[in-house]
Amino acid sequence: MFKYFPTNYVWNLSVDLSIEMGAKIGEIEEMCAPLQEAATRPDAEATQAFRATWARMADKLGELAADDEARGRELSAGDKLKRAANYYLTCERLQAHGAPGRVELYKRFLDVFAKGIRLAGDNCEIVEIPYEGSTLSALYVRAEGVDGPAPLLVQVNGLDSTKEMKYMVGLPQWLARRGVASLIVDQPGTGDALRLRGLTARFDSEHWASRIVDWLETRPEVDAGRIGMEGVSLGGYYCPRAVAFEPRFACGVVWGANHDWRDVQKRRLDREGSLPVPHYWAHVCWVWGAKDIDDFMKIAENVHLDGVLDRIKVPFLVTHGEKDSQIPLKWAQRTYDQLVNSPRRELKIFTEREGGVQHSSFDNSANAGAYIADWVAETLGGRIAATRG
Repeated sequence: MFKYFPTNYVWNLSVDLSIEMGAKIGEIEEMCAPLQEAATRPDAEATQAFRATWARMADKLGELAADDEARGRELSAGDKLKRAANYYLTCERLQAHGAPGRVELYKRFLDVFAKGIRLAGDNCEIVEIPYEGSTLSALYVRAEGVDGPAPLLVQVNGLDSTKEMKYMVGLPQWLARRGVASLIVDQPGTGDALRLRGLTARFDSEHWASRIVDWLETRPEVDAGRIGMEGVSLGGYYCPRAVAFEPRFACGVVWGANHDWRDVQKRRLDREGSLPVPHYWAHVCWVWGAKDIDDFMKIAENVHLDGVLDRIKVPFLVTHGEKDSQIPLKWAQRTYDQLVNSPRRELKIFTEREGGVQHSSFDNSANAGAYIADWVAETLGGRIAATRG
């Protein structure tokens, strides 16, 4: 794990995630160098200082992109805007719920990201999926080199990630090269669904996952018989639960197992384990629509997979980092052990040898992500070697 700030796990997590999304080390240094003293203070003022330096860099990249665009250099402009979106998202993610200007910052991020992928010519389309009188926003990435309907992997967030974060880390692109399409969704409780539509999380993830499959079945370029699902971090709970109760999924993958999140919350109340964001308890209450911590803990009692996984009758891959300091490794083993009716279950622990040993491989996603992409391609009928003319 790259530790720019020796004593601040949450800020280091954010920096590492930003690097995985394509940050440049010179820009990281410029943004983080003024923050050494602030990083020792776990307060709102320190978080605002983080926002100030990161947003300033994003603003500068936006100005440079405008210079490029004025000269017709759209590819260069798009690349800079995607990096600016990365930095806006990184500092927005650390702000407290209700912090002044947070919603505006998030909307700025969305606009910059959308323009960035358009100018860069990315294989990425922003789509809306009907849900409960509203919509779920998603990113659709088409499979490359496929004639006819293609397999597809639905990808969902954890507690505090967004669809754009998962897109920029790279799994959708790695899958596209392997002939597998992607749909990366801001499900209830995350991203756009939470921030702009007020859709809070629910433990019965099959409720929204089934609506996603309904939508995919209307897309003629998608093979409805080869739709899988992947979840990262808390998605390591959402995904298995959805696959267990929605039989149309052809496989499942967790990037960081999360078998018993209720137990993780109890340990966190006892100050055990690392936290993913500042203002953690206010954040989880916001995500789950709880009025206070006691109400949240009652909700969390439902967020576990015991008594669920024997319903899964499709291939399933469980992955976990050997040194995950947020979710104990034992929960990956528990998920694997309970997949008794999966015809092809696999437990992959990422070690120092291949990297990706931290939570959901945020310290090094490339090798772990490639492993997942290969497994999905093998399972759904994609390809694991380059096509050559």
